[in-house]
Amino acid sequence: MAEQMKTWESRVHRVEPYTPGEQPKIQNIVKLNTNENPYPPAPAVQRVLTDFDVEQLRKYPDPTADELVSALSENYKVPKDQIFVGVGSDDVLAMSFLTFFHSKDPILFPDITYSFYDVWAGEFEIPYETIPLKEDFTIDPLDYISVEKGGHREGPIGGIVIPNPNAPTGIDGNVEMIRKIIENNPDAVVIIDEAYVDFGATSVLPLIDTYDNLMVVGTFSKSRSLAGSRIGFGFGSRKLIKYLSDVKYSFNSYTMDAITLKIGAASLGDTAYFEDTCQKIVATREAAKKRLKELGFSFPDSKTNFLFVTHEKVKATELFAALRKEGIIVRHFQQPRIDDYLRITIGTDEQMQRLYDFLEDYLKQF
Repeated sequence: MAEQMKTWESRVHRVEPYTPGEQPKIQNIVKLNTNENPYPPAPAVQRVLTDFDVEQLRKYPDPTADELVSALSENYKVPKDQIFVGVGSDDVLAMSFLTFFHSKDPILFPDITYSFYDVWAGEFEIPYETIPLKEDFTIDPLDYISVEKGGHREGPIGGIVIPNPNAPTGIDGNVEMIRKIIENNPDAVVIIDEAYVDFGATSVLPLIDTYDNLMVVGTFSKSRSLAGSRIGFGFGSRKLIKYLSDVKYSFNSYTMDAITLKIGAASLGDTAYFEDTCQKIVATREAAKKRLKELGFSFPDSKTNFLFVTHEKVKATELFAALRKEGIIVRHFQQPRIDDYLRITIGTDEQMQRLYDFLEDYLKQF
């Protein structure tokens, strides 16, 4: 039996899995660890759930997701045949890795970034290299441009993935920097992951009309309060989306369920609510920057719904444990260069005040 186990295990494709943010079962906590929106989904979403005809669930959902795609098209002013949707932006990104990075040349992404990128690369056996951010956690575009074109990169580039704003740093790169990278890599697909763009950053979406190798990815999980429904989308040239859709239909024709499709479309229709909640989060974030600086924290300037903070006197591991004991859950990454930082999701004003009250008292001892 042991020998049989050894034989089949030798044929297993093994990867180091992504570690998602903790979803604690503890009651009455302040949960500031997974960048969820602290406000409920749009009222239109509740109406969909209340009025949904359960009879629809006996049938397969629309494989083209036309209701959601049409709503995205109207909202973002992008033709339907330049839109791809999936089960969260993770699904869209994973499908994009599988579709576009099919060569022996390494793909490039930052060393401090969303930690699912290297997991997908491992899962699909895609060669990759992580490019160190500068000391201030910003991207040097020349690191993604070949020496022949005036950059620093020696060797081929099989593709590029850049989250903008970046996670977990929160930094928003400028559009011209991203344009420079795309323009100098016409032979590689460039994916810009805009999961947090709605909190004050500038989208590069208009560039899809200029560059047919650009993929812009978004999500309903953050700014639209629908992390529990898993809705992601991508925009690109018609040719790029066609290739992506072909792979999707060869993998799973029915990726999104009937309820989710209606919820997504309804959320897009409630523009006033969307803008109001985003503005609330931005206002709370800016107030948090001021308050945390007063308490001795420093952090990159964030254009997201979180802050990436370090303290001048207290180690991140110690502060993480103290906060958790108090019932305040934040995120700590035990990784090189950032192991003394905590990522704090922006909550409601009341949740943030509880954080400040604890920190003010706790930091008196230092």
